[in-house]
Amino acid sequence: MTAEVADAWLPAFYTAEAAQAIWGDALTRGLTKRDPSRPPLEVFAGGGVAIGDGLEDLRNLSRPQIALYVGGMGARSKNFYNQIFTQSGYADEARDIQDLYLAGKKAEAEAAIPDDYLERNSLIGPASFVKERLYALKESGVTSLNVGFMGRTREERVQNCDALRNIVDSM
Repeated sequence: MTAEVADAWLPAFYTAEAAQAIWGDALTRGLTKRDPSRPPLEVFAGGGVAIGDGLEDLRNLSRPQIALYVGGMGARSKNFYNQIFTQSGYADEARDIQDLYLAGKKAEAEAAIPDDYLERNSLIGPASFVKERLYALKESGVTSLNVGFMGRTREERVQNCDALRNIVDSM
């Protein structure tokens, strides 16, 4: 329905690698029904941004929110975010995160989030890594970035905004 009638889409837990498997068929069906006079569907994704060497620990800042959504949203049998995480290739981890979160073990649920998921779901790392992720997002259908600038200070966040702009401008 989104691809048929909406102007834009902000998918949850989007990774370029899993997008086609999770949403590809539904998007294709919706786009075939889309009124040709409508503008193309905008797809927003991206994640946290911190550009430079040795910043990968900033990926961990997203653990509490991911654990909350994958582990604690909805009913155990009907958690949309858990289903996306499962379809993204993390079925065992999704189950473990949910079990831990619902048992009140939030820190353990956060720790159960795979590092490679955090890597795929962010623009945090050296400029070459960020550029590679941007190409992957674009190739998977993302048309606009939805990002959060990471850093310990406002100055660091502004620097990351400038660095991302420079990378995008060079592409």
